[in-house]
Amino acid sequence: MATTELKLPELGENIESGNVVKVLVNVGDTIMQDQPVLELETDKATIEVPSSVSGVVKEILVKEGGTAKVGETVLTVDSELKEKGGARVPKQEVAEAPQKVDPKESPQKIEETGKRTARKKQAIREDMQRDVTPAVEEETSEEAMEEAPAVEEKTEVEAVDEKSTDADILLPPELEELPATNHKIIPASPSVRRLAREIGVDIQQVHGTGPAGRISAEDVKNYSRDVRSAPAATPKPATTSDHSRWGEIEHRPMTNIRLKTAQHLAEAWANVPQVTQYDKADITELEEHRKRFGEKVEEAGGKLTVTAILLKVISSALRAFPQFNSSVDMQKQEIIFKKYIHVGVAVDTDRGLLVPVIRNVDAKNIQQISVELSQLAEKARNRKLTLEEMQGGCFTITNLGGIGGTYFSPIVNFPEVAILGVSRSGLEPLFRDGKFEPRMMLPLSLSYDHRVIDGAEAARFLRWVCNALQDPFLMALEG
Repeated sequence: MATTELKLPELGENIESGNVVKVLVNVGDTIMQDQPVLELETDKATIEVPSSVSGVVKEILVKEGGTAKVGETVLTVDSELKEKGGARVPKQEVAEAPQKVDPKESPQKIEETGKRTARKKQAIREDMQRDVTPAVEEETSEEAMEEAPAVEEKTEVEAVDEKSTDADILLPPELEELPATNHKIIPASPSVRRLAREIGVDIQQVHGTGPAGRISAEDVKNYSRDVRSAPAATPKPATTSDHSRWGEIEHRPMTNIRLKTAQHLAEAWANVPQVTQYDKADITELEEHRKRFGEKVEEAGGKLTVTAILLKVISSALRAFPQFNSSVDMQKQEIIFKKYIHVGVAVDTDRGLLVPVIRNVDAKNIQQISVELSQLAEKARNRKLTLEEMQGGCFTITNLGGIGGTYFSPIVNFPEVAILGVSRSGLEPLFRDGKFEPRMMLPLSLSYDHRVIDGAEAARFLRWVCNALQDPFLMALEG
């Protein structure tokens, strides 16, 4: 019987795990290659995981509501079957015969083999105990360790029997019962360990380039150099106090989407010096046109909303102000200007905020944009958005007008450099031609990356957007 492990495949860029929403098969089910076996919720999408093999499900190693990591075995499948009495059953499993001791071997040779195994067990025990020893203890015994032979030199065990491997050795019971630890055996000499401590490097994070992954002094120096040249990491989140002292509490784990949103916004806040500019647009005439042509757009399958109109306005504004359609690379000290215009729209769902991206907005009319926006918003609420549909944005629009509020300060959707917040419109008295008139005013909030965009540029951009909403001919004239 051939048992195949079905491992969770790569799910997308920078995605390491997902929550198991539903297991689509049961033990004993016959599955075919490419048949969906799991429904998995990743950072911002729910996807179906297909099987890479055909056969009978032998064991399910994940549970609904649990977490599965990329590369982790989620199912085992009997991939070889035979017919028996009209039913498909797994082939008879053949047990591996244990290795037997050759009776012809002399007692002296058998005893020597036992001694070699015992010495190897002792060597493994000492290595593990040395690696879980606190740094303070390692400091006190440093001089004694310096006098010990280097790990790469052949030990007595290796000299006795080069053919035996560590896989042949069973750990002694007392070692198997050691409590779990996050430490691992690090193949590095004491001098290399001391160098790592002196320059502040966690040697467990260093990748060794020597034989069997052995870490050299050069590996430690290269790792330190790479870490120091990398961009500043997001500060470690502060731990909260014990709130149960003041009353009853309840702990709820963060969903994948909420966790990813929190990490992404923290990264944006830590890396982007943000400023917010505020303005109002007179959309009195625009509202009349929106109501007039709304039915025509509905017949095409969309909904003519202020957001749909703003998507077209923003696409023209990005042509007029190309610095708003860019990203900054501080490592290379460059500003990356994008020739395409893909605009994301924040959608409120029961799982959190999702941002589908409408591509090539500048090449589409308002009716096409309205239809596509309605379709993407529906997919977001029904958990049908793909990762591809949420990537590649140049600019983001977030509209809270349906909920309320006057102004707010949206956080830039890094690595973009600007985001437009839209609040609820309302009638206000506006002084025009020597008298006050009731006008429909739309509050707008523009947050931007001050490393790329200056305040004067932001004010001009937002005023251009306001004027385009008030007089759509401006888009055709300058956009």
